Amino acid sequence: MKTVQLRTYTIVDGEFDAFLDWWKQWMPSVRAAAGFGIEFAYAVRESNQFVWAVSVEGDREAFLALERTYVASAERAAAFEGVPDRVSLSVVQLVEQLA
Repeated sequence: MKTVQLRTYTIVDGEFDAFLDWWKQWMPSVRAAAGFGIEFAYAVRESNQFVWAVSVEGDREAFLALERTYVASAERAAAFEGVPDRVSLSVVQLVEQLA
């Protein structure tokens, strides 16, 4: 069983490329080191949106436990240190795969 979290961000006007550069530099390695898989990542320039999904082998509780550890980690803190908030809206939710 795998649990997937869908993450949809609206990026601040004028910050899209800077956000993408930061994300590509940090998130694949930081998330993988924390035990997450990245299912996909898509940029939607027309609407300033970035949509991606992370997953964990196991159930919802396993995902949430790993997420708590990740959020409190020094590695995550380093990734965000000194980085301006480039996300104006964030929608994060666990999803079910249907097909």
